[in-house]
Amino acid sequence: MKNNPLVLFVVCCAVPLVLAYGALKLDWLPSAITNNGEFLQHEVKLENWQQHNPKQWTIALNYSNKCNASCNEQLNALDNLYIALGKNQGKVDMAVMGAPKVKNIPWKTFNAQQNLQPASLYLIDHMGLVVLEYPFKEQPQENRLVQKGLLKDLKKLLNYSRSS
Repeated sequence: MKNNPLVLFVVCCAVPLVLAYGALKLDWLPSAITNNGEFLQHEVKLENWQQHNPKQWTIALNYSNKCNASCNEQLNALDNLYIALGKNQGKVDMAVMGAPKVKNIPWKTFNAQQNLQPASLYLIDHMGLVVLEYPFKEQPQENRLVQKGLLKDLKKLLNYSRSS
């Protein structure tokens, strides 16, 4: 029996399409999430971000007027996060959005964002787009895990940007 090349071509094109369609309709794809932070429900782009000469990524704390002692804990966590960055410290800025009561903060300061959660940490790109949120947890152990997740996400993003 002689194979028709046109039929063979159509079968080779149709089989992957049918399999892809079946995978989507029958939920065969894994539902694993690779990021530890939460994507924001709405886009938040910070105005005049470029004026501050930002680095590739910025870890920011939203220190609003609604903050209590949790903001002070997160402010101390910024120091620890910066130390934990190690060799990536030159690629990442640290910032505080709002007016903390503590003076002499070594990080950049910006206006508080009313549409962001108080005491939460945020990952912001060099264009001023708030990408991921890391909410404050009351339990210290849970909060440390959130901060480790932030570092993990940030190191992954820095590796991706280096490879492109």
